[in-house]
Formats: sequence, C-alpha cells, structure tokens
Amino acid sequence: MLSVKIICVGRMREKFYIDAFNEYIKRLQPYCKLQLLEPTEQKLGDSPSPRELEKALDREAEDILSAVPGDSYAVALCIEGREMSSEALAELISKVEGSGKPRMCFIIGGSYGLSPKVKARADLRLSMSPMTFPHHLARVMLAEQLYRSFKINEGSRYHK
Repeated sequence: MLSVKIICVGRMREKFYIDAFNEYIKRLQPYCKLQLLEPTEQKLGDSPSPRELEKALDREAEDILSAVPGDSYAVALCIEGREMSSEALAELISKVEGSGKPRMCFIIGGSYGLSPKVKARADLRLSMSPMTFPHHLARVMLAEQLYRSFKINEGSRYHK
C-alpha cells in the first residue's frame, strides 16, 4: 500500500475546510497510508519586502524539506506547475506505486507559496489551475483528487 504524505504549511482553522478534508481522509484509508504534516507558516506583515518574504519562505522550506523522505516521489503544488487531468494524476500514482518508491509527498505552501528550494526538490511541479485558491482549499481539493485517482485506478464509478 502506497504511503502518501501531505505537507501543507499552516493549520486549518475553518471548520468547513476541516470537515471536508477529514471526509476525504476517511475515504482514503482503504487505499493508502496517509499522513498529514502542518509546518508552521511564518508570520509576515501586510506588505513584506522581497527580503522578508525570501527569509520566511526559506524558513518554511527547512521544515518542509526535512519532512520529505529521500526515497519519496515529491509533488510541489504551485501555479507555474504542470496541469494534469484526474486520469493523468491517477496514472502517475499508479506508476509511482509500481516503481518501487514507497511513498509520495504532496507539498502545499502557505499564503506566499513555496521556496524555490522546495520546488527544486520536487519530482513534479503540479498546478491545479491557473486560478489562485486559498491554500487550505487546495488541501481539500488535493485530498478529493487523490481519492478520485484511487477510484479511477480501481475502475470505480466514482469518476464519471
């Protein structure tokens, strides 16, 4: 069984996001060993300087990169990443499962995104859309797409 680690900067506080995410976590239990890690989001003022932003993202990157096992396939979610269909994500998961890599890590940055260091470590940069979403909503969307991928791979009717 594939191990999946979701690394998402910052804690969710909105009950509706928490409830939706937890529903997909429950649905994913038969398909993968799922772990969630929530590194602390660095606090920044309303208009951080480029230097302040760089330092904050570098601090977050240290926590993220220390949590990504060397033998995992890492996916960084970022707007400049590659878009893919649900079927393509399902195919990727199937390939990783068959490749001998024991786990996948999906990385979602905080309000200001991800450090270039994290993106450089990623095996894949993935974009959900050219639109911008709150990072906590992206976490829910990722969980749903993971569930959909496993259902596609088993041939279920969940994916229409």
